Amino acid sequence: MVTPQQIEQYISQGLPCISLKVEGDGQHFEAIIVSPEFEGKSPIQRHQLVYKALGDRMREEIHALSMKTYTPEQWAKLS
Repeated sequence: MVTPQQIEQYISQGLPCISLKVEGDGQHFEAIIVSPEFEGKSPIQRHQLVYKALGDRMREEIHALSMKTYTPEQWAKLS
């Protein structure tokens, strides 16, 4: 069973992140991801970048992943 920490590691290996937090129960996960790579990208494009970082794990290990994606500027306004 995949853990939130493993998902954080997978994402951070494939996508530079300023902040990354994943929570979940082994089946369903929620992630808050802050990356400069999201600058100028639509929400769909941002999710595609995360899916790319996760690769085949998204189909094989991770059953459900809800994401909130922010640029560093957007994140700073929320903090």
